[in-house]
Amino acid sequence: MSRPLRVVLTGATGFVGSRVLHGLAASARESGRELAVRALGRSAAAPASAPPGVTWTPVDLTDRQSLRAAAGGADVLIHLASRISGDEAQCAAVNVEGTAALVDEAVHWGVDRIVHLSTAAVYGPGPHRGIAVDEIAPAPVSPASRTRLAGEAPVLAAGGTVLRPGLVLGAGDRWVVPALAELLERVPARWDGGRGLLSLVDVDDLARLITTLATAPEAPTPGIHHASHPRPVTNGDLMAELAALDILPPADEDWPWEACLDRLRQTPGRMSERQFSLLAQDHWYASEDIWHTTPCPPGPGPLTRLTAAAPWYRAFLAERRVAGAAR
Repeated sequence: MSRPLRVVLTGATGFVGSRVLHGLAASARESGRELAVRALGRSAAAPASAPPGVTWTPVDLTDRQSLRAAAGGADVLIHLASRISGDEAQCAAVNVEGTAALVDEAVHWGVDRIVHLSTAAVYGPGPHRGIAVDEIAPAPVSPASRTRLAGEAPVLAAGGTVLRPGLVLGAGDRWVVPALAELLERVPARWDGGRGLLSLVDVDDLARLITTLATAPEAPTPGIHHASHPRPVTNGDLMAELAALDILPPADEDWPWEACLDRLRQTPGRMSERQFSLLAQDHWYASEDIWHTTPCPPGPGPLTRLTAAAPWYRAFLAERRVAGAAR
């Protein structure tokens, strides 16, 4: 009788990590192979939604002492935790020093498979049109993306696999569609005719990919891989699908890009001009390779998956509107 595959997972309560946690449980049921999953986080208490049989171990990525033996006895490390807000030092403490310390522990304990989640935001301002991994030099502009790029280095040095997804959609997305909602209020039109091509991936498809890379009999190819759906989507098609699902209102007019920027500048809000460009103009990355080399089909695409996420998005955006009106 084979022993369980022992997996250490960080970020298990997050947007992507919670899906991976359930994906690991599903993989064990479908394959018949037992998995022993140790979730590392700030609390030792399992959330109510967590699948049974997971060991929860309290750690703090900014406290190296708490990481000692965190990877002891493991076969696989899936590192999904990151800090995406705060200043340079706060982000570096988690995304660089914390990642390096965790990877050191994994190497010390002989973990021979590491899967790490980064982001295509490390490339910085676009437009980007179908670029391969590092076809252009990364040029991150925020503390989060700069430190996430730096955090890739210890993973790569250990022979790990780094994933750079583009925009991640699905229930629990508190950035992409909420940002589109704000921007559409400020600039009520099809932005530059909706022509901008975007690399998108549904959160459950990304989680399936991560789970497969972690558990497949054959080890994943080390190095950096783009991890969006292989077919990019136009901003116009994305906005039209969100309107068809009654998540966002429809846009009835086409405005040229300069007119869009002028209106954005005249209407203050949280989303910056750079973030507007990220969501409206070409930002897509050649993402076929990882799906071709991994026994995990990419699925029908993020627009098709939006139907399942629509009730969550509608409820979340309605709550935000109520909270905004109350302020």
